[in-house]
Amino acid sequence: MTASFGKLWLGLAAGAIALTLAACNPNLGGEEKYPTTRQKGDAGPQYEENNTIFGEGGLFGSQAKEDGSGGGAGVGVNSLLWRASLDTISFMPLVSADPFGGVIITDWYTPPATPDERFKVNVYILGRALRADGIRASVFRQQNQGGTWIDAPVALNTATDLENAILTRARQLRQSGLQE
Repeated sequence: MTASFGKLWLGLAAGAIALTLAACNPNLGGEEKYPTTRQKGDAGPQYEENNTIFGEGGLFGSQAKEDGSGGGAGVGVNSLLWRASLDTISFMPLVSADPFGGVIITDWYTPPATPDERFKVNVYILGRALRADGIRASVFRQQNQGGTWIDAPVALNTATDLENAILTRARQLRQSGLQE
C-alpha cells in the first residue's frame, strides 16, 4: 500500500509540475503591435498604439497630472494627504499602508506616560482632492485591567483633531512645494 501511495504522490507532483510549465508563456519573438492600413507609397506597415482595458496610461495611470490633484503616478489618492497622514501618525507602528486604496492602519501604541492604555488609528483618504471631507480617521482605545485589554471610550473630538492635524500638515506640504 505504501508503494502505491508513493507512486500516486509522484504522479501528482509530476502533473503539478507539468501544469505549472504549461502555464508559462515563453517568448516566441515577433512584434506586439499590429499594423494598420498602409498609406499610398509606404513600403512598410504603419503601427499604432493598442487600446487597453485599463484606459490611457495603462494600469497605473499616466505620469503627467493635468488636474493638479497632487496625486503621483501609482498612488490612487491625494499624495499630500497621504504624506501628511504618514507624517502625523509616524510615532505609531504601521500594520498596513495601501496607497492605492488610501487606507493606513496602525498597530496598538502605548504612550510612555500612560502604560495602562493603548491606542490604534485607522486613516482613510477618500479621494484625489485636497479637501476637508477627503479624509476620515477612526481612533480606538483600550485600557489594561488586570492583564486584560478592555475597549474604552475615546473622547468625541479625538478623530476630528487627528483629521485637522493631517489637513494642517498637508497644507504645510503644499506650501513648501510651491516655494521650492
